[in-house]
Amino acid sequence: MDSKRMRRAMTGMIVVFLAVFAVIAIVNLDTVKRKLGFAPEEPVQEETPAQEEELEDGQIGGDLSAFMRDETFFDPEVKFKSIESYSGRNVSLMMSSVAKDLRIMVVDSVGRLVTGADFTVTIQGMGEYTDNDKDGVIYVDGLRSGEYSVSLNEKDGFRVPNTITTIQVRQDIEYRVLDNIEYLMVTEDDIDPAKEDKAVNGAEEDADGTENMELQFDNGSAKLGIDVSKWNQEIDWEAVKDAGIEFAIIRCGYRGATTGALVIDPRYKENIEGAISAGIPVGVYFFTQALDEVEAVEEASMVIRLIEDYDVDYPVFLDSESAGGRGRADGLDNDDRTKAHRAFLQTMEAAGYETGVYASRNWLRDRIDMTKLSDYRIWLAEYADVPTYDDYYYHMWQYTSKGTVDGISTNVDLNLCYMNIDTSINHAKSAAGYSGVVNGDTGNVPTGED
Repeated sequence: MDSKRMRRAMTGMIVVFLAVFAVIAIVNLDTVKRKLGFAPEEPVQEETPAQEEELEDGQIGGDLSAFMRDETFFDPEVKFKSIESYSGRNVSLMMSSVAKDLRIMVVDSVGRLVTGADFTVTIQGMGEYTDNDKDGVIYVDGLRSGEYSVSLNEKDGFRVPNTITTIQVRQDIEYRVLDNIEYLMVTEDDIDPAKEDKAVNGAEEDADGTENMELQFDNGSAKLGIDVSKWNQEIDWEAVKDAGIEFAIIRCGYRGATTGALVIDPRYKENIEGAISAGIPVGVYFFTQALDEVEAVEEASMVIRLIEDYDVDYPVFLDSESAGGRGRADGLDNDDRTKAHRAFLQTMEAAGYETGVYASRNWLRDRIDMTKLSDYRIWLAEYADVPTYDDYYYHMWQYTSKGTVDGISTNVDLNLCYMNIDTSINHAKSAAGYSGVVNGDTGNVPTGED
């Protein structure tokens, strides 16, 4: 009896097992067929992150909140101050400091000054300052030395960065090139040249009528040269070379007599490249209207930027003249003018360039304290048969403004140089100081004799 029950129980369990197995096999019939070899294997498709299901409405992927878990989706830095200014032009700040001052420039995404808008900046601990003349530059002076934090306030139509820029303001002036001087340099397309380019040649006013207007080739060791600017128009430099000209001093720029803009001479590039290409050694000059040492460093920085790509064998001269009596620097007293000149010269010298002052006889005597500039070259402008300037040694003499040279359609200034210029060594600096002998060459004697 017991054995029969045992067999019935075992038979029932087997039937149940077989039934469950049959159900599973039916549900997974395709898989069973493949396992038993009655159906081909399906190709396995590799999954890639880019493969996502596209829904009927065009939405890629079904998880609409996935971006919330993506750490790279949101930029952690808020770049702009408000959504209202987001659609405008990008602007940012550039700053520089010479001594106890701060020059703040608003520039666009390609580095140009942004003009025509009265931007306002906030200097931490100082307050707000506005660009009232809308020239893209805000200048603050009279500062104490230390670190200053500056931010640009919001402005309609511009994308203003939500950042604070810091700069170190120095107590004492440093005679070095300003890193951002390019932002202050303009062309004559940006200004009114009739109001800005107003240098008045004092030597013409002092001329005694005895000047020699001819090319002077028979002055012993003196070299014959010219100085030129935009006023001399287009120049055939090969013809100038063939005429016997041995050097050229080229105006690279000027500071505007009215606004104080730093202006590049429109013919500077073609003149310096034309002279060098013709094999004529060159120097440069810059007409100053600096009001103080800070502006003088700016002028020197501009000159250095303009000449650094060229071989400049002759000195860099600061053109010290009147701007007709109404120029921004015409009213300076001798002490302030001399300080500004010295700042220019020291900046040029610190950059490795030979340098000096150009001026008329009376200007050298009456408008500059030459006792404080005697370490530098003197380029005398005196239109006479024999110069009467005998206060200091002069190293070049501009003896007429009415010369004629083949290749130049206008009258041109003619000069004699008494320096021993070694054109194989560029940017040589004087180490001898004021002794009448600089780098082995002798300046002109005080009597004005050649």
